[in-house]
Amino acid sequence: MEVDFEAARRRIGAIAWRTPVIPADTPAGPVALKLESLQRTGSFKVRGAANRILKLTERERRGGVVTASSGNHGRAVAEVARRLGIAATVCVPDWADPSKLAAIRAAHATVVLCGDSYDSAEDRAVALAAAEGMTLVHPFDHPDTIEGQGTIALELAEQLPDLDEVLVPLSGGGLVAGIALAARGRGVRVVAVSARRASVMLRSIRAGRPIRIPDEDTIASALGGGIGLDNRFTFDTVSDVVDEHVVVEEDRIRAAVARCFHNHHLVVEGGGAVGIAALWSGYEPRGHAAVIVSGGNIDPATLNAIATDPATSAPTA
Repeated sequence: MEVDFEAARRRIGAIAWRTPVIPADTPAGPVALKLESLQRTGSFKVRGAANRILKLTERERRGGVVTASSGNHGRAVAEVARRLGIAATVCVPDWADPSKLAAIRAAHATVVLCGDSYDSAEDRAVALAAAEGMTLVHPFDHPDTIEGQGTIALELAEQLPDLDEVLVPLSGGGLVAGIALAARGRGVRVVAVSARRASVMLRSIRAGRPIRIPDEDTIASALGGGIGLDNRFTFDTVSDVVDEHVVVEEDRIRAAVARCFHNHHLVVEGGGAVGIAALWSGYEPRGHAAVIVSGGNIDPATLNAIATDPATSAPTA
């Protein structure tokens, strides 16, 4: 797999924003939070989507794009396509966050509901691409997507030159693969953080091959879905480049969402908060650490319920 992260950064610069880094105190000591929750479309996904779509030929653009998504990638594809005047179709599972579906439709993309599993949405997107001549913009398993996500590591190298370790949410593996490959050679440890109920990549690695597992209800729905039984890039890359895996539980993720809201005035979705949850679950980084806060697209009613829940809402340092 050939990737050029510097070229990707130049390519997507007019669409993806350079996101800020802020300090945060945790039981494991001070860390830096890389706020992709403040990225255009509310998540890091716009980096990979922009890089993939901007590399399409004029003929491919005229044919339109299609993707499968649990929400954030679909929103990113829809927004990038809208800006470039490209027709977009987004296939989603029925359990996708309503606020993300509203944002996808607001960007004038066609939404196709595909049943109760992410794998069904992925299968439908592949079928539509083949039947209607659209280009599939894969949410993670494509070099262009990985290349776009890796631009985060280039920003971190400039913002935190003494960085020793980075905690990265793990789902399909595009974000982890991109950051790890872009940080390769700088001596930065990469720790992949999975939600217990959305851990198909980790379970696949342990099984030695990509597997499918039933989708489970989770506050970290952005990390849900499969990795594809025919995974070509992220399974092998994540298997090779991750230094350590951490798994976090639902109650810790919910508490991390509340903590971000109360202590830092940040709106962070469950999937974006798993790295913070790890630091409050006993994980201790080695050296100066950064946490990728990967998204902030949480339904307002859900955020309100978490923020006002006595079990999670008490502000703590």
